[in-house]
Amino acid sequence: MSAASPARPRVSVIIPAYNAMPELTRAVTSAMDQTLGSEHIEIIAVDDGSTDGTGEELERLARTCPALRVVHQENSGCAGTPRNTGLDRARGDFVFFLDSDDYLGPDALRRMVAMADENGTDIVLGKIASVGGRAVPRAVFSHNQPRTDIFSSHAYLTLGPWKLFRRSLIERLRLRFPPYRNCEDKPFTAAAYLNASGISVVADYDCYYVRYRENRSNLTLTASDLAHRMDGIRLCFETVARYLEPGARRDQIMRRHVEWELCGPLRALLPRESERDARERFFPEFRHWARTWVTDTIVQRIDAPDRLLIHLLRADRFDDVLAVARDAKRDAECGRLVDKGRVYWTHPFFRDHTADVPDACFDITDRLPVHHRLDTARWHGGVLRLTGHAAIEGIEGIEGIEGIEGIDALEPGTGLVLRKYESDRPEIRVPTASAGTSGGLVADIDPATADDGAPLERGLWNLYLDVRAQDVSRVVRLRGSGEDGEIVRPPRRAVTTPRGEPVVVVPYVTPYGNLSLDVGGVAHARDDDIPCQVTRTAWHGTRKAVLIVGGRLTGDVTRNGGGLRLRAESGTGAVREVAARFEPGGASGSGDFTALLPVERLTAGRWTLTLTMEDRSIDVPRLARLAGTRWFRFGRPYYAKPLTRRSALDPAREALALEVAPVRIAAGVWRRARARTRRLRTGG
Repeated sequence: MSAASPARPRVSVIIPAYNAMPELTRAVTSAMDQTLGSEHIEIIAVDDGSTDGTGEELERLARTCPALRVVHQENSGCAGTPRNTGLDRARGDFVFFLDSDDYLGPDALRRMVAMADENGTDIVLGKIASVGGRAVPRAVFSHNQPRTDIFSSHAYLTLGPWKLFRRSLIERLRLRFPPYRNCEDKPFTAAAYLNASGISVVADYDCYYVRYRENRSNLTLTASDLAHRMDGIRLCFETVARYLEPGARRDQIMRRHVEWELCGPLRALLPRESERDARERFFPEFRHWARTWVTDTIVQRIDAPDRLLIHLLRADRFDDVLAVARDAKRDAECGRLVDKGRVYWTHPFFRDHTADVPDACFDITDRLPVHHRLDTARWHGGVLRLTGHAAIEGIEGIEGIEGIEGIDALEPGTGLVLRKYESDRPEIRVPTASAGTSGGLVADIDPATADDGAPLERGLWNLYLDVRAQDVSRVVRLRGSGEDGEIVRPPRRAVTTPRGEPVVVVPYVTPYGNLSLDVGGVAHARDDDIPCQVTRTAWHGTRKAVLIVGGRLTGDVTRNGGGLRLRAESGTGAVREVAARFEPGGASGSGDFTALLPVERLTAGRWTLTLTMEDRSIDVPRLARLAGTRWFRFGRPYYAKPLTRRSALDPAREALALEVAPVRIAAGVWRRARARTRRLRTGG
């Protein structure tokens, strides 16, 4: 043995394997062939008592790859135990769990490690691709996300373990997989998500390929009944409750488990069980979860079939729950009723007095899709005219965009709604008129007078469409594409306000395909228009509540730095600005700037940060590893917590925001006491 210990690898790839031939070979070699380099990777493959040659194949591969270590153990019957064996031996900065029937893209680990390093995040999701039709998540991978969290992204919809985890996070939480045959990965990933400093998403490269085995022996298929799921489901709810206090954030996360882990298995699997097991073994647990974890807020947000099940569970109506679950496919085809501006699912229980179920369980108004298209967006002088078509599915028998031409004219009240991005100010409504064909509409937006005769405020404005038919109203984001999917791109336009002030208005389409307005060119000045680069965000060394934003100005700027100012704006519209100090560095006028923002003077709330210069501004970027800070105001402790906000223009560009609030002393003491109690119970 060498006297010097080997360098710590960047990534420990852990592969649990049980009777995994022939898929195993590609799984292991995909880790061996990573562009990150074998010197930066250790592969820990755990043979969980295989009898099909898996152990022998692992030993053969290990003879060709010094980075591969093989562990043999007795069969545990689940994937969690061999993963834990690997975790106990892992030495890497990061851990990646690779299932033996899946495989990695060649550049996957390099990209994910780079993303974590650049942004200081604890978890990185690499894009998942399907082989052979296995379902994969899509929403979270719509674009790269350098830094996000589970509350502002779709990350929590994927709770599989196929992610890059910072090992220090796992060890700090003492995380290990429970010994369940199914759902063992969800509580593990949920706990990591809920404690991560940040999450990154690599969406522009297929990092991880999932597939079913040729013999269909995946545990997700062979251990899919309720008996193998109940422990994992229970632990999912308990994990969320452990790390999140009751309130909106907990409800947001719990909703995923209510829909996927409670209502889904209840509907799909309970009818398969014997009536005795269903009634005595499983139903009481489902009823307990519905009564304990499903708040009224969650009930309002889930779909009608799930609302019905939750109502019946809470009411302890086993026979009705079983009947609804058995007939779910048939009842999904039931029709709809429009009544007093609401649309209801006409399930057999709807308004059956013997069923005794409230109408709210069948209300589907807010779930009706709105089909619409934008035909044209053109400037007429200083007025932006939009034309298009819209319809609410389920009203007048609409079945899709092709059916728009067959409906009656939209009702009065249909109109555009303008909402300022990240602002609590009241929305602005712009009326529409019917145009020619059925479902056609036209709307004129005059930026100089749209706000009740006043000009639109500087900033980003998102456009919504309020579609009304048969007294039903549905409000949706206005897409920026026409009938053939082509993006409508009206040019920027300088308009003049009633006071004679020129304002640049930039219509643009977001990465999500929606139409928005940039009033004042806040986000759309070209890079060469704003000679400003932020290179530093930090807290002052002696004044903890002062934020330093520094960087460099280049190009054609005046001696005072072009009037550069650091601007903080709250969601209520409050603004605080400080001038930046400019230090010229050459004949061209380039040089460094520094701005000091006294955060201690900001009121409680969320504040966005921008740098403004003349009539242009840019977001202050969220640079890695800016921690929070605390100070005392009038004898009371306050804190400022850096947040990442996503630009409405380009979600790949992360901008800095600050959450300012007083420290809740009682809550902090309670959390520390609870943590101490947990440590005592676990012997920590």
